[in-house]
Amino acid sequence: MCDMYGEKLCEVFASCVNSKPLKKAEKYKVGVDLGTANIVVAVLDEKGEPVAGKMQRAQVVKDGLVVDFVGARNIVARMIEELNEELSTELSRGACAVPPGTSIADSKATMYVVESAGLEVLCIVDEPTAASKVLGISEGAVVDVGGGTTGISVLKDGKVVYTADEPTGGTHFTLVLAGHFNIAFDEAEAMKLDEKNQKRLFPVLKPTMEKVADIIKRHIEGFSVETIYLVGGASALYGLKDVVENAIGVKAVVPKYPLFITPLGIALSCP
Repeated sequence: MCDMYGEKLCEVFASCVNSKPLKKAEKYKVGVDLGTANIVVAVLDEKGEPVAGKMQRAQVVKDGLVVDFVGARNIVARMIEELNEELSTELSRGACAVPPGTSIADSKATMYVVESAGLEVLCIVDEPTAASKVLGISEGAVVDVGGGTTGISVLKDGKVVYTADEPTGGTHFTLVLAGHFNIAFDEAEAMKLDEKNQKRLFPVLKPTMEKVADIIKRHIEGFSVETIYLVGGASALYGLKDVVENAIGVKAVVPKYPLFITPLGIALSCP
């Protein structure tokens, strides 16, 4: 699980997302997470404590790559504008993230979205590495099960020694449900996100969960990994943690508020 700092960070941030800012500061650290299912902007003060945040569902990214530049820019620009008004400031610099192994061209596409929305991008980090900053870990594997991809970072002695990314994530779970029940994607997405449904949906989703587990297993093979940390929105699905543990034989952990781990880590990465 998160260390005490990371757990508190997520809890405090969750309380201010799409709500009034908790406080104002002289300087801000801004992290923009362009996800396949959600866009999250996290704002921290100079001490790394959450100040404000915005989140919106969006389909402007596919498998970790920006497919709707204008749509992504408009959403981020609106979020930044709202945050500027609420904080009575002019947020001008920040950080963003991409899945591990993303090409330079695709990384620049993400950077251009954020910069065209009004922020100078000071750094680009890979998503699982950003998450490790919040988890407070120096050993193990951080697996970001996002909307479109599953990204893996293996850490040894506090350093990332291996990264990988494959296109399987929350969107694929939704597509499976849509096909199984012969319903529209949006209806399947709502069904998936409703926690009351997740236990009964587990048998339908289990094969895709096993695919995620297989991706993780292949990429951590050869490394001495004692704990797998699952983050990202899809990691909270009922049964995924157990499927991963049973398939790989390694302890798996899903921290509280897994959707916010990566955006907070991106903000912490901002110089």
